Amino acid sequence: MRTLLRLFGVLIVLGAIALGALAWWGHRWLQTPIATLTEPTVFEVPKGASLRTVASSLNDQNLLDQPQIWTAWARITKRAHSLKAGEYQLTPGLTPSDLLERLNSGQVLLHSITFIEGSTFADIRKALAQSPSVRNEYGARTPEEVMRALGQPDVHPEGQFFPDTYRFPRNTTDIELLGMAFRRMQQELTTAWESRAKDLPLSGPYEALILASIVEKETALDSERAQIAGVFIERLRRGMRLQTDPTVIYGMMATYDGNIRRKDLLRDTPYNTYTRAGLPPTPIALPGLESLRAAVQPETTGALFFVATGKGDGSHYFSRTLSEHNAAVKRYLKTLRK
Repeated sequence: MRTLLRLFGVLIVLGAIALGALAWWGHRWLQTPIATLTEPTVFEVPKGASLRTVASSLNDQNLLDQPQIWTAWARITKRAHSLKAGEYQLTPGLTPSDLLERLNSGQVLLHSITFIEGSTFADIRKALAQSPSVRNEYGARTPEEVMRALGQPDVHPEGQFFPDTYRFPRNTTDIELLGMAFRRMQQELTTAWESRAKDLPLSGPYEALILASIVEKETALDSERAQIAGVFIERLRRGMRLQTDPTVIYGMMATYDGNIRRKDLLRDTPYNTYTRAGLPPTPIALPGLESLRAAVQPETTGALFFVATGKGDGSHYFSRTLSEHNAAVKRYLKTLRK
């Protein structure tokens, strides 16, 4: 009986030693950099994936040689059910313990897409459709369906999305990104309108947005935007037609071939500001922040006309009278001939 007890005691001691050795080895393994991770690697945790599935995938990609220990450690530390879906950048030097922390952090790899100032709604939909990181759910939907999904069924989409670079996790949907850009535009437009100059001939923020879109298409120089806006504000105050080519081009839609002719200026469309007074019915492009600010804080100098200088820097001559403007046009044409 005593022999059995001694044997049992020895087994208990050996078992304890073995468990201790295993625990020591496991702890050391958890703190040892992953040998196969020799260069930055992107690993994706699928949405809804279990701990076991993720561990198996890491093992299949030679990023984890002891998935059982890793999953056991996750359960012991109560992180088995807190893995965050998304792509993660795994870098050399990462240990299995660090790996678990990384996949629980939610610090996923971000992609980016840029909506460019002066682009149209059709342009940004094309950019979304061409991005491999965006999940396109509304690519084939009509503009009306898109705006309905954004909770704005009665809003025309043109000009409603703020041009900027947006960062997002892979598989973010096109409608989510449009929602981000729409909300940003509403914020920037509201802020701009609240700081507007007194006595503007604009009925509200939407007309400011329309004017800002025209300013955006007329010049690429931030230094000129307020002057350009000032010309249009002065024309609106005097009841003069805006006579701005970008609105005509927008109204021509697919028929525009890169040239605008006299017959185009005479052909009436809702966007032809040569044939119709006032602002066009909607914006014609995405205005940037400087154009929004210029539309509500114009530099009114009495100038009623502007024409390109032809210097190649995008600058314009500004004139108060038609005779001054005609002289500026002659200078421009002379510069072009040179």
